[in-house]
Parts: sequence; structure tokens; C-alpha cells
Amino acid sequence: MADNQSPLDNQKNDQTEPSKENNSQAPLQRVRVKKKKKKSVGKRVLLIILGILAVIIIAGAAVFAKMYFDVKGAVNEVHETVERIEPTKRPTEETVTMEQQDPFSVLLLGIDTGELGRTEQGRSDTIMVATINPNTKKTTLTSIPRDIYTEIVGYGTSDKLNHAYAFGGAAMSIASVENLLDVPLDHYVQINMKGLEDLVDAIGGIEVQNPLDFTITGVTFTKGPVYLSGETALAYIRMRYDDPNGDFGRQGRQRDVIEAIVKKTLSLNNVTQYQTILSAISNNMKTDLTWDQMKDVALNYRDAFGTITSEQMTAPGGLSDGSIGETGIYYQQPTTEEITRIHNLISTELTQVQ
Repeated sequence: MADNQSPLDNQKNDQTEPSKENNSQAPLQRVRVKKKKKKSVGKRVLLIILGILAVIIIAGAAVFAKMYFDVKGAVNEVHETVERIEPTKRPTEETVTMEQQDPFSVLLLGIDTGELGRTEQGRSDTIMVATINPNTKKTTLTSIPRDIYTEIVGYGTSDKLNHAYAFGGAAMSIASVENLLDVPLDHYVQINMKGLEDLVDAIGGIEVQNPLDFTITGVTFTKGPVYLSGETALAYIRMRYDDPNGDFGRQGRQRDVIEAIVKKTLSLNNVTQYQTILSAISNNMKTDLTWDQMKDVALNYRDAFGTITSEQMTAPGGLSDGSIGETGIYYQQPTTEEITRIHNLISTELTQVQ
């Protein structure tokens, strides 16, 4: 058979009369083509399943890779370091290492901009110190009254504590709170009103235990468990004049909302919500926590958010008679004993082993 002939050519030759040149040669032999054996049904099904699994795994890896880079991108977007006005109160030898699960503190600032037409620098309407301790598996939120009359470090004056942010942003707020309480503040997180509203909506709303009946901006809140959307959450934490505890009552409701947000976020299982959460914080939040530090918190400190306790710094207040600040302006002044109590509380939370 010629080199360029195929078995099919041989079959055609078998059906035709041999040429005269080949009359003297032996008859051509039929070339049999072996048919491939069919794969068993079991093997074919197995290959199909493995193929589907491979696609699912690759697709899943792509989804989680996208989530990873989306989250990392969002964190990088909200990351903003601050240049410390004064050296930190934490001794150099006690530098926090999150990989080793060291307890740390965060100054939480709620800024009164981003909603209701407010676009200016704003003031810190909410001031809290959060201590996160994985050893005790506890996080403590301590509210600091915004109207405390104190030194505004770096501005050369004394004024309401919440004016520190208006004068010098997060850096001046950190310096002023550290100076007031004589405690180290390792990091800060600030979020404006729009960010808080969008975040509550992104996680599907929250439920809090409302301590009293009240109405504000046309929204009525009844005593007992209440569901809050983003919009109603803002109204809930703003009210103070109808609260018998005044600003202290409002600060308590602010802590309740933050605790509810943390717990709801930790309980979420639907990864599709991550995009709306990232969108909520991307343009409305700033922090000096880096991507690597946030990963460490997520991996090493999760148990510390299992128990969240609240503390309140008290400070009597009234209209100034001119002896401090401006005459006729409302200020609060904590006693030395109260400042010492809060100092000891935060210091203990940052050093407690178990």
C-alpha cells in the first residue's frame, strides 16, 4: 500500500477490478480498522462530575479572589494615616503587635457630616474609646462626653472636646483624648452620618432595646425592641432633649447601635452583601488601620467581639458663667476622680491577661 493511501482507499480498491499491472500479484488484503471501545457509562459520568467540580472550584476561587481584592481595595481607600501631634502615651517597649494578639485601643469618632446637607469639616458628634482584648475575649466601648471642656492639644486653647476634630481632624482628636485620659490610643476609626446610615442598610438593619418612648423628626420609637433602618438609626442616636438622661442617654443609645452593627456584621453568612457594605464605608469612613492589621483583627481577635460591654464617663454640665470658655455656652467638667476611674478602666482593659 502506498504511503499516501488510507484504509478507505484500500476498501475502494477491493471493490474494483485489479489493473493489468497487478494481475500477476497476490490479491490485496483487506485492512481492518479497529473500532475504539466505548467508555463505560460510569466513567463518563465520573468525568462529567469532575469537570463540573473543576469549573465550580475555579469559579469559586475567582469569586473569592475578587472579594479579596475588592475588600483590600476598599481598605486601602479608607486608609488614612495621621501625623501624631504629640508622642503616643504607649511606651515604646509596649508596641502593639496584632500578630501576637496584643490588646489594643481605638478612638471611635462619629462625624456630624455627610447627611442632612452637611458637607463641612464637621465635629465629632460621637466620641468613644474601644478596647479590644482577645485574652479576656471582650471589647469595651467607653463613651466620652463631647461637651467636656478640656485642652485642645495642638491648637493652643481649651474648648469643647468635639471641637478638636473641627480644628485639626483625627490627629487633634487623638492628642486631646489621650491628654484628657492619659491613656494610649493605638488607632482611630471615623465614620460620618451617611456612612452609618448606609452601613445599617447594607447589613439589613439592626434591632436594639429602646429604653423609652419618644418621637423625633416624625418618627416614633416605642419602648422595647425596635428595628432600625439606616435612616431611623440616625434619628434614634440623635435625640437627646426628650431623654431624661440628656446627652448621657443619647450616648448609651449610640453604644447600643454600634454594638448591634458589630454583632449583625459578624453573624452575616451571605457573601453577596459584601459589595454593599464596602460601598457604604468606602466614601464615608477613614482609619489608620492597614489592610494587614485588619486581616490580623479578623483572624486573631474575633472572639474578643463575642462580649461587648459599655461604659460611660460622667461629667456634670451647665451654662458657663464666664469662668471657663464663653459665657452662656454649655460645657461639661468631669471630676478628677471620674477621670481617674476611666483612666484605670481603659488601662486595665489594655493590660488584663484573662
